[in-house]
Amino acid sequence: SWVHEELYEVRNTHEAFARWGLLPGLMYTGLATHITKGREPWTLSHEERDANKTQPADQFKPIQYPTPDGIITFDLLTNLQRSGTYHEDDQPAHLRIKSELSDIPESVSMQIYAAPEQRFCPAGVYEYVEEEGSTGGSGDKKLVINAQNCVHCKCCSIKMPHEYINWTVPEGGGGPQYQVM
Repeated sequence: SWVHEELYEVRNTHEAFARWGLLPGLMYTGLATHITKGREPWTLSHEERDANKTQPADQFKPIQYPTPDGIITFDLLTNLQRSGTYHEDDQPAHLRIKSELSDIPESVSMQIYAAPEQRFCPAGVYEYVEEEGSTGGSGDKKLVINAQNCVHCKCCSIKMPHEYINWTVPEGGGGPQYQVM
């Protein structure tokens, strides 16, 4: 199919950047996409899962992003509204915490990784909220999944510590309704 042909041509681009960094990855990707068009006789396979590459928060300094200006940059909810995301109100949630990993959000993701799902989800699906009667510590927060905002990027099922989210296809074609694509 045409989809297979297009994806086969670029099969090594992500792994080239992951293995060799920006400049060598850029050179390889340029060669593979413009010269060989994916006809190189090898495939660079991933050596480990993306979830295993997520590193503890204490190894990084926090990033302070500038406030969106409403002209070139926009807040998350404005961008989400523009995607036309819609899920039926009565359909079952397509994002669920795997039952055997139900302790991971509060005990591992929040405590060790500072809840990366709050930052990498482009639709604000994951948020940690204070539990009623809490004292305000990070251990008093509970994960809330706003599945109705999901734009189906699947980052949560790939990148979260221990891959604790079970992502299933929503019923009835719900999700983003991109008009300009």
